[in-house]
Amino acid sequence: MPEGHTIHRLAADHRERFGGRPVRVSSPQGKFADSAALLDGTVLETAEAHGKHLFLGFGGGEWIRIHLGLFGKVNFGDAPAPPPTDTVRLRIADSEGYVDLRGPTTCALITDAEKQAIHDRLGPDPLREDDPAKAWHRISKSRTTIAALLMDQKVIAGVGNVYRAEVLFRHGIDPYRAGRDLTAGEWTAIWEDLVVLMREGVRLNRIDTVRPEHTPEAMGRPPRVDDHGGEVYVYRRANQPCHICGTGIRTADLAARNLFWCPACQQR
Repeated sequence: MPEGHTIHRLAADHRERFGGRPVRVSSPQGKFADSAALLDGTVLETAEAHGKHLFLGFGGGEWIRIHLGLFGKVNFGDAPAPPPTDTVRLRIADSEGYVDLRGPTTCALITDAEKQAIHDRLGPDPLREDDPAKAWHRISKSRTTIAALLMDQKVIAGVGNVYRAEVLFRHGIDPYRAGRDLTAGEWTAIWEDLVVLMREGVRLNRIDTVRPEHTPEAMGRPPRVDDHGGEVYVYRRANQPCHICGTGIRTADLAARNLFWCPACQQR
């Protein structure tokens, strides 16, 4: 599932390519056809993200809410647009280009009030300049592990498995520590680090979490080879040596997701 930086990048791409212009809206697959017909020919006024939710804003307080889930894909292209396949849930196009959406968990037309209800139930997003105190209020009282809390979109929005594993490593925090056992200073450091890392994720369109002194060039090690891409400390590096101490990276299942950590660098 894409992490929050990807969704914010998609929002920026929609604004850049189509913002402020009338667009053609269609649903070749048919599942969004009625809503697409209502929006066809109107202006795409804005696009924004909150966590893993993408919102495309049209006039009259109408929004397309998109959640990619595990299988959703977005593909941009230049005009002339090719004939769409019947797997395209949503196509937005103008004279200069197009974007196709396939396989999302959610693609729905919603109102301002419905959009606000989604914002209200999501936690603060490091890429929206939100107040981290809202998340700390919940974390500081919780017996749940910090690893699980970071993945709970009601606590903090946009953090996925990669950022979760990496930010905990970067701050030497055992993933099984209860939220209430963190200090306020540790939480502030985690939040501020997520802001920096995720902004870089938007800029580079990939996740890189290693500090300059731990890059392949600085350490004289081969670059990471993985479909995920990016240089990381622990994510998907199970049984490989830690870049810092050489201890084997461990993995375990937590809340139906794979957790990665270094048992030496992240002691309780």
